[in-house]
Amino acid sequence: MKPIGTHNYFVYITTNKNKTVLYTGVTNNLPYRLWQHEKDSKTIKKSFAGKYNCFNLVYYEHFDLMV
Repeated sequence: MKPIGTHNYFVYITTNKNKTVLYTGVTNNLPYRLWQHEKDSKTIKKSFAGKYNCFNLVYYEHFDLMV
């Protein structure tokens, strides 16, 4: 368990190149998650973000707690 004050949660929104699709997600490692979305969109397209090429970050917000 992490000590109090060291939790990192991010709510984020990504879109595709043409800005026609939005994807929202929650993660505790934003750079890694964006890399996963980009990799999926360029390879197997297994996830929603991969199928619609949603890896361009539009917005994110940091939270210490996930409720």
